Formats: sequence, structure tokens, C-alpha cells
Amino acid sequence: MSYRPRFKSFAVVAALTVTLALPAHAQDRLKFKIIGQPLATGLIQKNKEQPFFENFAARTGLPIDADYKPIDTLGIKDTEQLRVMKAGLFDIVSLRVSQNSRDEPTILGLDLVGASPDYATGRKVAAAYFQTADERLQKQFNVKLLGVWPFGPQILFCKKPISKLADIKGMKVRVYDQNLAKFIELVGATPVPVSFADTHQSLSLGVVDCAITGPSSANSAGWPEVTTHQLPLGFQLALNGYAISLKAWNQLSPDQQVKLKSAFDGLTNEIWQYSEELFQDALNCNAGKDPCTTGKKFKLVNVPVSPADGELVRSAVTKVSLPTWAEICDKSNPGCSQKWRAQVAPVLGLK
Repeated sequence: MSYRPRFKSFAVVAALTVTLALPAHAQDRLKFKIIGQPLATGLIQKNKEQPFFENFAARTGLPIDADYKPIDTLGIKDTEQLRVMKAGLFDIVSLRVSQNSRDEPTILGLDLVGASPDYATGRKVAAAYFQTADERLQKQFNVKLLGVWPFGPQILFCKKPISKLADIKGMKVRVYDQNLAKFIELVGATPVPVSFADTHQSLSLGVVDCAITGPSSANSAGWPEVTTHQLPLGFQLALNGYAISLKAWNQLSPDQQVKLKSAFDGLTNEIWQYSEELFQDALNCNAGKDPCTTGKKFKLVNVPVSPADGELVRSAVTKVSLPTWAEICDKSNPGCSQKWRAQVAPVLGLK
């Protein structure tokens, strides 16, 4: 009868061997630390991003708990996201593309001034350039791009009367990246880099005369309290992304990676649609018009966009934004602008 215990022992050892051979992800529940968009940016963060991460396991179908914190609650600047990801301090980031383009100029190729005047064009640009941005982020920062989405057209808010873009000549304008700064200089204004969270106060105190952001974010942050005019001329689409550290990504099995990517595809598609709905509604709210269902009503003067101003922004790609960006990007990443010209220029009908 002595064979029975030996058989039992063998079974236990065999089971233990199989267990030890399984990768960690097959046994353990994971916890990912996540950097979100600033609370101050408003409804996309509140109604799409945060609920996704708060229900992360259900939304992805994966045994992962998400520790989600908006960046303005962390004491980290939004220009430092790639650095803290590279240092291994977080697992997933809601990446502010323009704000992090100083650390990695390549990613700004997603959102050059004038390249994405509308949502349809923006989707094409994002799709055409996605792989290039992803490969560069993996190589330089050990993070993988999971998806790209827009806050929406970034427009002009001023506390002084304007009737066209040329009226900002001589004024100080809040900007958030070098590409936009160069375009504002072209129009004859002075660009002033100010973080989103500090812009309301900067407008109130007269540090800047005008500022650029999306109408919904402006509404949420109360910019119409300290401005008088909005010019709904889209300079950029404010494309942002979701990125995961390669360390966290590699903890997942191939099947789990597919599930995760699919969940982020779903989230970013939702945001593309939601952003477009918010844009027109927020313009109405800011000007005190109906329908206004997503924001607070203010009384801004809505300045009509002239064909000449529209053409000026579209022409900025070849005149200002591409040459300015190409010089910076090619220094840190040789061949950077050549890839953009091959991948994105055909989408825009540029030669």
C-alpha cells in the first residue's frame, strides 16, 4: 500500500511544477498605477476616461485593478509624463502629446498646427502616424502607445475685442507648445507658455490677453468668466494618447494584450465621438445659445471665422509648423520629418 503516498507526492510535485511554470499573469491579480488627464480639463476626463479606469477589470476583461489619479492631484507637471513613465513610477499614462513634445519632438507629428482642421482629417492623420509615434516611444521611453484621441479643435479666447485673427497682433497669447508659439508669432502676437491650470488666473490678472484651448475645456475651467470673445478657428486638434510601460505590457500574455488593446480601441473611439458632440455644444454654451446641454451658459461674443483665416491656418503646415517642427525633430531623431512627409503629407494632399 506504500505506493499510494508516493503517488500522492508525485501528483503534488507535478502540480507544483506546472504552477511554477505558469507566468505570473496567469496566477496573480495585477495593479496598475495610472496618470489621468487633469481634472480641470473637464468632461472627457470626467465622463469617459475616469469611469473607464474605475471599472478597468470589467472594461478590459482582465484581472487588473487600476489605481487612477488625475495628474493635477499628483504634484507632477503634465510636461513630465514621459520622464516618470521611463523611471517606472507609473504603468499607464493619459499622455498629453503637445505638453510632452519637448522631451520627444517626434510625437508632435500627430498634431502640427493646421494639419487637422477637423475631426475627419484628424482621424486620418492619427492613423497614418500612429506606428511611427509608437515605435519612437518604445525605443526612447519604454512605453507603448495604445490609442490616440482628441480633445477637439483648439480655438481662441480673448479678453479684448477681436473680429478676425489678425486683431491679436501685439497681444500676449497663452500657448502650450512650440509649434503653436511659432504660428502665433507669425500672426504678430507674443506667445506665452502657461499651463492649463494657471490660465484662468493669467487671463484674470492680464498676464495674457488671449488663450487657446478647446471650448468644452474652457467652459469647464471658467475661462468665459475672464474673457469676452471666442473665435472658433481650430489651430490643432489637441490629440492625446494612452500609453503603457513595456514592463506592464510584458506582464500580460498575448491574449491579454489583445484584450487590453481592444478595450483601449473602444475607449478612444468613444472619445472621438464624444469630443465632436461636446465641441458644438460648448460653443453654444459659451455664447449663451441653445442647445446647451453639457456646460454652463456664458455670454461670449462668437466671432465668425472668415475664409481667409481658415486658409491662413491651413497654410501654416507648409509655412510654419512643418519647417519649425522638422528642424527640432530631425536633430533628436534623424529622418523624423522624412517619415512624416511619407506618411502624413499624402493624407493632407501635400507634396
